[in-house]
Amino acid sequence: ATKCTKCGPGYSTPLEAMKGPREEIVYLPCIYRNTGTEAPDYLATVDVDPKSPQYSQVIHRLPMPYLKDELHHSGWNTCSSCFGDSTKSRNKLILPGLISSRIYVVDVGSEPRAPKLHKVIEASEIQAKCNVSSLHTSHCLASGEVMVSTLGDLQGNGKGSFVLLDGETFEVKGTWEKPGDAAPMGYDFWYQPRHNVMVSTEWAAPNVFKDGFNPAHVEAGLYGSRIFVWDWQRHEIIQTLQMTDGLIPLEIRFLHDPSATQGFVGCALSSNIQRFYKNAEGTWSVEKVIQVPSKKVKGWMLPEMPGLITDILLSLDDRFLYFSNWLHGDIRQYDISNPQKPRLAGQIFLGGSIVRGGSVQVLEDQELTCQPEPLVVKGKRIPGGPQMIQLSLDGKRLYATTSLYSAWDKQFYPDLIREGSMMLQIDVDTVNGGLKLNPNFLVDFGKEPLGPALAHELRYPGGDCSSDIWI
Repeated sequence: ATKCTKCGPGYSTPLEAMKGPREEIVYLPCIYRNTGTEAPDYLATVDVDPKSPQYSQVIHRLPMPYLKDELHHSGWNTCSSCFGDSTKSRNKLILPGLISSRIYVVDVGSEPRAPKLHKVIEASEIQAKCNVSSLHTSHCLASGEVMVSTLGDLQGNGKGSFVLLDGETFEVKGTWEKPGDAAPMGYDFWYQPRHNVMVSTEWAAPNVFKDGFNPAHVEAGLYGSRIFVWDWQRHEIIQTLQMTDGLIPLEIRFLHDPSATQGFVGCALSSNIQRFYKNAEGTWSVEKVIQVPSKKVKGWMLPEMPGLITDILLSLDDRFLYFSNWLHGDIRQYDISNPQKPRLAGQIFLGGSIVRGGSVQVLEDQELTCQPEPLVVKGKRIPGGPQMIQLSLDGKRLYATTSLYSAWDKQFYPDLIREGSMMLQIDVDTVNGGLKLNPNFLVDFGKEPLGPALAHELRYPGGDCSSDIWI
């Protein structure tokens, strides 16, 4: 990796990050809300070192002090955006609660293999200072602050705001955006200071999604379909990109190259990938570049089943785009050497709703000639479908978990509630493209000490391609 005597956390460039050490442990939140187990969510530490006797096992569990937080995504106190500051150290993991609206700060620096709770930022403090609820994505900023996106106000209506924390004391400083300038709805965000821009997406108001998915809410226009473009210095929305056929834009990623003026967003319900970019006039535009066709089905809640793209990733060299179709059950790899025309390079099925022998019969399929076989790893049939994904720094290993959000898991994959979620690992061909399951890796969260748990987003101690932003 980079040789530097006064470097801060992370790496100087995305390409330097690709030379970083192989991941040995992974952190991921495990959720008990909606499972019937009355226990707090916890942060699991998983050993992913093939040389370790504890390979593919949970080696530590850090329970939170409260019940029903619905831990979801996580971020860092500092990252590669602070690479030039040798006083900074990536030693705290930021864990917001999607339902409780608390933020947990976890010390992963003292003992990386056995994290401990550093601080609890109570919802009451966040609500009093920011008037927000339902916290989602956290990113570290070059200023030394931590920024966390929100989905709602105190009544559970939509409010796309951003909470600012002091990166040392973790005191709530207030909101990032100008007063009164929150977006109508919120979810994910990514910033690119060289172009004075931040982009954010929208899921739905907490009152809409919290208890499950209702198709009538789609008809009523209660789910998001826009990207908000913000002036990074002025902290205000300068453009709203209304997507054509872009329902529920969730994860959004700029290319890692900090000089890039484009990126991608995964639209879950419309099951497509849209490219956003700076146009010739100097404003921002969006266009659809990948479409996953729905399948006509029998035995499901609707006559057509979307892929439901729930997570996307870009390799650090900006060569490959990865995404998961949670309902169809596949992960795809696209070569984005030409970002306007992504080319399918790899695909693998890891369960899903259309497997052979299940309750769903596929009547018409534009892509497959037959329903995929159920996936069995180490003797275990995999329930659910691939959801959150994380790529190794060198791009050669992809990890996946199967839980989306407890209320939606319960609705779409009841077997996840009974059996717990799974963590899988896929080997990636970075030369020719291609995805291949590692048959020796399985973390079965159905076997947890307190009962089956729902494991969600994955993080490596040294940072990864969805948490690091270069400036």
